[in-house]
Amino acid sequence: MSGCDCSKAKAELEEFLHGELCREDAADIREHMDGCEDCTTEHRVGVVLIETVRRACKETAPEELRTEILARIRLEQATH
Repeated sequence: MSGCDCSKAKAELEEFLHGELCREDAADIREHMDGCEDCTTEHRVGVVLIETVRRACKETAPEELRTEILARIRLEQATH
């Protein structure tokens, strides 16, 4: 292992979660998390956050909310 510690794991967690690290760096972080409960917990929080945002991005706003927002935008545009 190349000496992955908590500071490296936490600094690269975002890239790790998105699969953007090279294989060696990702393996280092996985190995570190095998023995570090704190980093594993942060990883779990990150996974839940990503999944929640993905689900939210697939939802559509209720029609009445969309209508109200568009009306407010038009009102702001008309008064400026």
